[in-house]
Amino acid sequence: MLTQEHINQVVAAALVEDAPTGDITSLHLIPATASATAELTAREEGVFSGAAVFIAAFKITDASVDVQLHIKDGEHFGPGQKLATVVGPARAVLTAERIGLNFVQRMCGIASLTAKYVAKTAGTRAKILDTRKTTPMLRAFERQAVLDGGGQNHRFSLSDMVMAKDNHLAVLTAGGKDLTTELRRVKSELPQGIKLEVEVDRIDQIAAVLAADVDIIMLDNFSLEDLRTGVDLIAGRCLVEASGGVNLDTVAAIAATGVDVISVGALTHSARALDLGLDVEIK
Repeated sequence: MLTQEHINQVVAAALVEDAPTGDITSLHLIPATASATAELTAREEGVFSGAAVFIAAFKITDASVDVQLHIKDGEHFGPGQKLATVVGPARAVLTAERIGLNFVQRMCGIASLTAKYVAKTAGTRAKILDTRKTTPMLRAFERQAVLDGGGQNHRFSLSDMVMAKDNHLAVLTAGGKDLTTELRRVKSELPQGIKLEVEVDRIDQIAAVLAADVDIIMLDNFSLEDLRTGVDLIAGRCLVEASGGVNLDTVAAIAATGVDVISVGALTHSARALDLGLDVEIK
């Protein structure tokens, strides 16, 4: 969950990175008494995300800056639409503008891309999930943008869920150990509320994993035919996740196979920052 405390910590660090000893351009060129009005305007269509982050960039710089939002997180907007108005001391507005823009453009980009994936899966049971393929230290920001775009969040960190992949399974079955038995043991040792997900990359792996009463089976890089077969074999006894080879051209067909969730790394690792402008008028 993205909290105001976390927003303030990260935005404050970004402001220090951008102006470690102050904005010397504004200090030398802009009178201390000058005021500014800035309009955040969309230059293309998209889904808004990052309202609290955008506000924090200006408020942390100077608490007297006023930011009025004309849109809410999760709402769609069109090109030319006014999204926010910023009014305050010109030096502060100019100092904070790049950091405010960087965050909101990134978050809007993720939300907008997520919304496209969600639209492609309309009418199916499949939910669109993010992954841990996020920008270091910005995971909470990017996961919030996924939510604003209509998607859902997968595990936040390695501490939230047991996800056994091929390397983990190889260790579990070393020395001829039975996979089902070992997975049952793992599940019995987990604290209440911690789920067990197992990744498989072949149809013939499903039976042994399913027999362990796991919570989620991930079908990784399966063909559409094999996804349908996997869904039929699992038959609702646990959640079915599809992963690998997911893009805007393939996601609709993947969703139509009957899987419950589709994890998409591209939501965060490949989203393009949306084109937003912040036009400043100084008086």
